[in-house]
Amino acid sequence: MMKESIPKRPFVKEWHLVGFTIFLLLVFAVILSAQAAGVGQDFSADQFFDLWVKMANPDWSYLPDILTPLVQTIQMAIVGTLIGCVAAIPFALLSASNIVKNGFVRGIIRFIMNLIRSIPEMLLAALFVAVVGIGALSGVCALSVFSFGMMFKLLYEAIETVDQGPIEAMRAAGGKQSQVVVFAVIPQVLNQYLSFFLYTLEINVRSSAVLGYLGAGGIGLYLNTTLEMFRYDRTSIVILAILVVVVFVDALSNKLREALS
Repeated sequence: MMKESIPKRPFVKEWHLVGFTIFLLLVFAVILSAQAAGVGQDFSADQFFDLWVKMANPDWSYLPDILTPLVQTIQMAIVGTLIGCVAAIPFALLSASNIVKNGFVRGIIRFIMNLIRSIPEMLLAALFVAVVGIGALSGVCALSVFSFGMMFKLLYEAIETVDQGPIEAMRAAGGKQSQVVVFAVIPQVLNQYLSFFLYTLEINVRSSAVLGYLGAGGIGLYLNTTLEMFRYDRTSIVILAILVVVVFVDALSNKLREALS
């Protein structure tokens, strides 16, 4: 009786034919698009497997040579993050609607900040390499601008969501705007700010390794050199070193952010 009471699903729904058909059509469309764009025409399976064989046998003697640029990469990320995140504080305050009531001023600042945020970090690195020159300074400048745009966005949104009670109490007591910010706003967003800082640092550690590929200093320059010299055994050492640093920084950042929350 129980089996007879359960309605039988249609064949199409039981075997998910609609979803499966859509998936096949999407795969077919991707294959056609790749063929039309010429993707994969120069692919060589022999060269691909030869590369993997060479990378599977790392040249461990090359490790001491990349320790200094690896440290430089971490330093670039820390300095760039620190400069950008500190510089974003006053602009985030000026863009928060509960701090600045003038909509015109807020709109101008947000517009300029959105323009800055729209520039990819790789393009920033290329621009600063052209202006400043090859080296760690161009990488620090690119990461600073990127961190500035990211922290500005995260921080001003956090400021706008704070509890208005302390702010209104400070203003009712005759407190100045600077006092309202210091005693009513900053204590509420401090933990979030530190969490945003650590999150930005995570991104910048990964990005700084790639920015060096464009000449912005750090270990990315060695990655580019080993690839151009076809020393894939050394390329694998560089990739492994970047992987270890990124995993360590991510784990440390997650622990610290958990403690802040």
